[in-house]
Amino acid sequence: MNITRRPRVPDPLPMPVETAAPVGAPESPGPTDGFRAAWPSYAGFGDTAAAAAATSDAALPPPPMINGMYWDTSSAGAWTDDRVHDLVPDPAAQPMPTVADPFRPAASVADLLAPANRGPFVAAERLEADEPEAAPTRNAAVPDAEVGVPTDPAVYGTLSSTLDQRGQTAGPPATWQVDTGLAMVHPRSASEVLQTLARKVAVGAVEQYQPVPLGFTPLDKAIGGGLRAGELMLIGGAQGTGKTTMAVQMARNIVLGGQASVLYICFEHDEEYLLNRIIAMESVLSHLPQKTGGVKLQDVRREILGTWLAQDTENADLSTNPRLRPALERIARYGQNLYLLRGSQTTTTIANMHELIRKYKELSGDRRLVVFVDYMQKVPVIPEPNTETEKVTTIVNGLKDLALSLDVPLVSIVAADKEGLKAARLRNHHLRGSSAINYEADIILILNEKYHIVAKVNIEFNPYQAQRFRDWVIASIEKNRGGQSSVDLEFQKHFEFSCFDANGRSVQEKLIEERLYND
Repeated sequence: MNITRRPRVPDPLPMPVETAAPVGAPESPGPTDGFRAAWPSYAGFGDTAAAAAATSDAALPPPPMINGMYWDTSSAGAWTDDRVHDLVPDPAAQPMPTVADPFRPAASVADLLAPANRGPFVAAERLEADEPEAAPTRNAAVPDAEVGVPTDPAVYGTLSSTLDQRGQTAGPPATWQVDTGLAMVHPRSASEVLQTLARKVAVGAVEQYQPVPLGFTPLDKAIGGGLRAGELMLIGGAQGTGKTTMAVQMARNIVLGGQASVLYICFEHDEEYLLNRIIAMESVLSHLPQKTGGVKLQDVRREILGTWLAQDTENADLSTNPRLRPALERIARYGQNLYLLRGSQTTTTIANMHELIRKYKELSGDRRLVVFVDYMQKVPVIPEPNTETEKVTTIVNGLKDLALSLDVPLVSIVAADKEGLKAARLRNHHLRGSSAINYEADIILILNEKYHIVAKVNIEFNPYQAQRFRDWVIASIEKNRGGQSSVDLEFQKHFEFSCFDANGRSVQEKLIEERLYND
């Protein structure tokens, strides 16, 4: 007796093996008639008259399905699957169950990935992949439609409708793809994605599941530990709220942690200006809340110029400056992984960013990269769109596609519109440009001066407290796809040193809220 793998079809009338004939069958049906009366969806899969001639009616029960395998009485012999060459245990040594559920839950991921659980197209795939030179043994009683993809449209339609009754659908063949000329469009089944994930876990290629901390403690906690590959984070705020300061400090924290390199693209400042800010930041961050020994940003420029004037030589050594040396030594520990780029209105397009990041990945291997864009509305689009809304839509879509296609976290600063600058409290809908900003971003962080958005009840009877609020910036998580949103955090600003106190805390005071509804 042989067992032949057939397309996995649910059994609308499951019956024990011991039952001789299905209920409702004709009074004296032949084996083939009884088979089709109980399982109408099997019609068209071939004629079993040859098997019926060698077997009596009483000895032939309706063929049950067990783990995707069907009884085949066309011949006698060892129980083997002729189509995929899988050995089946002898029934005398291991009795087969009387009723089988083809949609039983898999015991494990390995069981789920096993060939028997991969659907109706597994047989054809295995035959092509595992045995390219020799064709499998053909069983004349089983048509080709029962192996791999059904060839008869009537059969395929019956199969699909039957599977739909059980909440499952037959998948397309492995060659379901379209060549667009630019790329191959190839949908992947959930099983294929799961297999890819299993292989990544097996070799430890799980970087996209490891968040990259931003170094701002309460913020990292709120967004699930940091940024992940493919995520787009936007930092918005009015002028002077510390958007660039926070972004540069995040970049510094990432490379200092050693988990990734950073590419910081700035359209407003050149590389040396950004480095001056980092020097001022490093001079004080390790001492906060004390500022003793820190070098203010305006003093950094004086010290650089004073070093050259003091030595009065062509080979002046900046590292000999006693005030700058501690900060320079700290920068030297991570500086090789922090890349600064002056953005250009003619060359720093989304396409060129994509090529630049792709080149980095070729050169660095497995080293992760986080990209910062300062700021979004300055990214050039060539040719220039007619409206700013169209331009911003193109940019934000391009940045999100860049993050997803290259598996990089991306942080971009976003400017506010005129209404946002006038509003009592800036919100995500005040970001300048298209509403696509709010849809494409995974995380939106809005910065506001605490003094401007704290409720009046907190300051009207305590002028000293009101003055203290000027030293804090509130970072509101307006959108967070990976966790809780509408979270208000506050960080003490030290803008003279171009940094924040990254420890931060949750806001305790009541804030103004313009989202009020009148009944």
